[in-house]
Amino acid sequence: MTEAGKPTDARSGMLQGKFGREIELTDDRGTATTYRIMAELEVRGTSYAVLQSEDMRQEGDIEVFRILLEDGEPQLASLDDDDEWEDVAEAYDDLQFGTDERP
Repeated sequence: MTEAGKPTDARSGMLQGKFGREIELTDDRGTATTYRIMAELEVRGTSYAVLQSEDMRQEGDIEVFRILLEDGEPQLASLDDDDEWEDVAEAYDDLQFGTDERP
Protein backbone atom coordinates (compact mmCIF):
# COMPACT_ATOMS: atom_id res chain seq x y z
CA MET A 1 0.00 0.00 0.00
CA THR A 2 1.27 3.50 -0.78
CA GLU A 3 0.86 6.54 1.41
CA ALA A 4 0.91 9.84 -0.49
CA GLY A 5 4.47 10.31 -1.68
CA LYS A 6 5.86 7.24 0.12
CA PRO A 7 7.67 4.77 -2.16
CA THR A 8 6.93 1.07 -2.04
CA ASP A 9 8.37 -1.83 -3.94
CA ALA A 10 5.11 -3.78 -4.29
CA ARG A 11 5.66 -4.42 -8.01
CA SER A 12 9.42 -4.24 -7.96
CA GLY A 13 11.26 -6.81 -9.94
CA MET A 14 8.91 -6.73 -12.95
CA LEU A 15 11.70 -5.59 -15.30
CA GLN A 16 14.44 -7.59 -13.61
CA GLY A 17 12.26 -10.69 -13.78
CA LYS A 18 11.97 -10.23 -17.54
CA PHE A 19 15.34 -8.73 -18.51
CA GLY A 20 17.76 -9.45 -15.66
CA ARG A 21 19.87 -6.70 -14.08
CA GLU A 22 20.49 -4.86 -17.35
CA ILE A 23 18.29 -3.62 -20.14
CA GLU A 24 19.21 -2.24 -23.56
CA LEU A 25 17.24 0.77 -24.80
CA THR A 26 17.38 2.38 -28.23
CA ASP A 27 16.87 6.13 -28.55
CA ASP A 28 15.13 8.04 -31.35
CA ARG A 29 18.37 8.16 -33.35
CA GLY A 30 18.76 4.38 -33.21
CA THR A 31 21.60 4.41 -30.69
CA ALA A 32 21.45 1.48 -28.26
CA THR A 33 22.55 2.00 -24.65
CA THR A 34 22.79 -0.60 -21.90
CA TYR A 35 21.37 0.47 -18.54
CA ARG A 36 21.59 -1.19 -15.17
CA ILE A 37 18.22 -1.49 -13.44
CA MET A 38 18.95 0.32 -10.18
CA ALA A 39 15.45 0.07 -8.72
CA GLU A 40 11.82 -0.51 -9.49
CA LEU A 41 9.43 1.33 -7.22
CA GLU A 42 5.89 2.52 -6.90
CA VAL A 43 5.03 6.12 -6.07
CA ARG A 44 1.41 7.20 -5.66
CA GLY A 45 0.18 4.03 -7.34
CA THR A 46 2.39 4.31 -10.43
CA SER A 47 5.34 1.99 -11.13
CA TYR A 48 8.72 3.42 -12.11
CA ALA A 49 12.15 2.16 -13.07
CA VAL A 50 15.38 3.91 -12.12
CA LEU A 51 18.08 3.14 -14.69
CA GLN A 52 21.74 4.10 -15.01
CA SER A 53 24.18 3.67 -17.89
CA GLU A 54 27.92 3.39 -17.32
CA ASP A 55 28.43 7.01 -18.41
CA MET A 56 25.67 8.13 -16.05
CA ARG A 57 27.23 6.16 -13.18
CA GLN A 58 30.46 8.10 -13.56
CA GLU A 59 28.50 11.36 -13.27
CA GLY A 60 26.17 10.11 -10.52
CA ASP A 61 23.11 10.59 -12.77
CA ILE A 62 20.02 8.43 -13.13
CA GLU A 63 17.19 8.11 -15.63
CA VAL A 64 13.60 7.54 -14.53
CA PHE A 65 10.91 5.82 -16.61
CA ARG A 66 7.27 4.99 -15.95
CA ILE A 67 6.56 1.25 -16.23
CA LEU A 68 3.44 0.46 -18.23
CA LEU A 69 1.93 -2.93 -18.94
CA GLU A 70 0.93 -3.55 -22.54
CA ASP A 71 -0.55 -6.98 -23.24
CA GLY A 72 0.98 -8.15 -19.95
CA GLU A 73 4.48 -7.05 -20.99
CA PRO A 74 6.35 -4.25 -19.19
CA GLN A 75 7.06 -1.19 -21.36
CA LEU A 76 8.99 1.95 -20.41
CA ALA A 77 7.67 5.45 -20.99
CA SER A 78 9.66 8.68 -20.65
CA LEU A 79 8.59 11.24 -18.09
CA ASP A 80 7.69 14.66 -19.47
CA ASP A 81 6.75 16.21 -16.13
CA ASP A 82 9.71 17.57 -14.13
CA ASP A 83 7.74 17.40 -10.87
CA GLU A 84 6.95 13.72 -11.44
CA TRP A 85 10.63 13.02 -12.17
CA GLU A 86 11.66 14.85 -8.98
CA ASP A 87 9.11 12.91 -6.89
CA VAL A 88 10.45 9.58 -8.14
CA ALA A 89 14.10 10.62 -7.80
CA GLU A 90 13.41 11.69 -4.21
CA ALA A 91 11.63 8.38 -3.50
CA TYR A 92 14.65 6.53 -4.93
CA ASP A 93 16.98 8.53 -2.68
CA ASP A 94 14.74 7.69 0.28
CA LEU A 95 15.02 3.99 -0.55
CA GLN A 96 18.79 4.25 -0.87
CA PHE A 97 19.62 6.52 2.03
CA GLY A 98 16.56 6.52 4.29
CA THR A 99 14.63 9.54 5.51
CA ASP A 100 14.04 11.27 8.80
CA GLU A 101 10.89 9.13 9.20
CA ARG A 102 12.53 5.88 8.07
CA PRO A 103 16.24 5.26 8.67
